[in-house]
Amino acid sequence: MKRTTKNILVVGAIVLLSSGVAGLTTYSMMNDGKHGITVLSSESSNDLFKQNPNVKLATFNAMDAQPVDLTLAAENSVHAVVHIKSTERSRTRTVQQMPDFFDFFFGDGQGRQRQIQTEPRVGFGSGVIISKDGYVVTNNHVIEGADEISVTLNDNREFIGRVVGTDPNTDLALVKIEGDDFPTLPIGDSDALKVGEWVLAVGNPFNLTSTVTAGIVSAKARSLGVYSGGIESFIQTDAAINKGNSGGALVNAKGELIGINAVLSSPTGAYTGYGFAIPTSIMTKVVSDLKQYGTVQRAILGIRGNSISNKGLIEELRKKAKDLDVVDGVWVGEVIEGGSAAGADIKVDDVIVGIDGKLVKTMADLQEALAKHRPGDKVKVKLIRDKKERTVEITLKNEQGTTNVVKNADMEILGAAFRELPDGMKKQLNLSSGLEVTGVNSGKMADAGVRKGFIILKANNQIVRKVSDLEEIFKVAVKSPEQVLFISGMFPSGKRTSYAVDLSQD
Repeated sequence: MKRTTKNILVVGAIVLLSSGVAGLTTYSMMNDGKHGITVLSSESSNDLFKQNPNVKLATFNAMDAQPVDLTLAAENSVHAVVHIKSTERSRTRTVQQMPDFFDFFFGDGQGRQRQIQTEPRVGFGSGVIISKDGYVVTNNHVIEGADEISVTLNDNREFIGRVVGTDPNTDLALVKIEGDDFPTLPIGDSDALKVGEWVLAVGNPFNLTSTVTAGIVSAKARSLGVYSGGIESFIQTDAAINKGNSGGALVNAKGELIGINAVLSSPTGAYTGYGFAIPTSIMTKVVSDLKQYGTVQRAILGIRGNSISNKGLIEELRKKAKDLDVVDGVWVGEVIEGGSAAGADIKVDDVIVGIDGKLVKTMADLQEALAKHRPGDKVKVKLIRDKKERTVEITLKNEQGTTNVVKNADMEILGAAFRELPDGMKKQLNLSSGLEVTGVNSGKMADAGVRKGFIILKANNQIVRKVSDLEEIFKVAVKSPEQVLFISGMFPSGKRTSYAVDLSQD
């Protein structure tokens, strides 16, 4: 008993001694650095690192933390998303061969042409029914060049599709299938979409019926440079998008359409985490114009410039941005004569930071804001000049510098038929290329005095070798302020002449 008591006393003494040493050590460390001892404090990280009081925290409780239920949104979406098959028939094409030794000595040195028969081409994609009477939105690249379009619904009903209109600048197209009471997807507001919000990507990858993948919105107003001269302000998502998803639906958790899937960014061609969709803020305006006018009534601000945040800016522009004390916005590098900005108080070196109350941080933001408007609309542009903010009201114009409705114009308004110049005629006339007018009816060509047999060598100062060359030149000319096609060439008799073909429409 005495031994047990002795042991207890020893243990107690040790504990007291340890406590005393710990207390003395703590006292010494708190009392100071004057002997080179580190001072410890009980300050929290929030005391050391001051937080911005404007930071907002998300409301949180156990019920709100449950997974988002996307089943209803998925169930509604799959029936309105269709499979599109586009077929381009076999064609005879003329191929220009590289000149050989004999061409330099016995020919014109241009090389010979030969006819080849192309194989039929078949492409697949997706589309979204937005109207119960059968209007389907898809990507322009899904149906571009198609001679036949087949549309298959999720219930395996198949319809022939008719192209209502296309817009390569936004990569959108409107297709019509005949019928009524089709399942539709309601159109939501992509402007209200937030980064981090759950979304579904619905489409027909791998030629299957509608397939759903889920993810979040990774970013908004992305510009990728994939459309030459096009309008880009993509929604970026990590919902899996694969080949065949093009033209499919990007849907929010409520089951509303908020984007048209358009681009898969991948070094391998398969999904790697980056998908991009055209927002409904752009889509609704484009498809409405295509249905109403057959072509997009595009409003142009009439400037050339660049995003201030663009890392590719030259040092001189970086200095200008710093002098103006701006980090976001669109720098105005040129004001185009006859454009919308030329008639308002917008000058070179201004920085546009807003349109109609919406912030403009990049060129993609500016393009998206303008894409909602038609020529004739008035907008309020907020800009920075000399470190001062000002607002300018502008009446928007079209590419022709007017507020008139632009009508859908194709080669038919020329009222003429063409063919590539046969080899025998080229040899006889000592020509390397040319386009023969094989017939003239009532139309723009007849009004200008062009007759059958005329050989077109140049159009708007560009060499014409194929009908497709003339088509491309025509498309540019019909949208130009002049709306004139200047053609020059000759008749088989050797007589050379030129014509000015007026492309304007009442």
